[in-house]
Amino acid sequence: MENEIDMKIAVGSDHAGFELKESVRALLLELGHEVIDVGTHSKDPVDYPDFAEAVGKAILEQKAERGIMICGSGVGASIAINKMPGIRAGLCHDTYSAHQGVEHDHMNVLVMGERVIGTAMASELVKAFLSAQCSREERHLLRLAKVKAIEERYASGREKNCHPK
Repeated sequence: MENEIDMKIAVGSDHAGFELKESVRALLLELGHEVIDVGTHSKDPVDYPDFAEAVGKAILEQKAERGIMICGSGVGASIAINKMPGIRAGLCHDTYSAHQGVEHDHMNVLVMGERVIGTAMASELVKAFLSAQCSREERHLLRLAKVKAIEERYASGREKNCHPK
């Protein structure tokens, strides 16, 4: 890909995303990226939050620049990884969202659902995600600052959970 910058990418999945993760891992290596595979390493049943956290942790500890997380639908993994302050994960099943999420929203984790898309679409999503650069336009930076302010406000415990027990 033109102007592609080799990156360290953390990849993870649960059992329902394992086969697609393996395809994505091979693609990343083929494209010249360094891959940090946080698991799972088989189709044996596991819990997606454990691997979503491992992908996010690799980014927060600056071991990886971006991450890719895969589960069956992508929904559970997206919910779990977005609980981590500083992680901006987007569930993407189209190429526009995969690059626009990085450009406008500074998305640092691509989430996909193996049961929703095939390997060809996943390859296109990964390429769009990794080739995109974060916008430095004032309007996008202002919106990102607002997102970070929300994150800080709720992470501090000042806001109460609105869900009934």
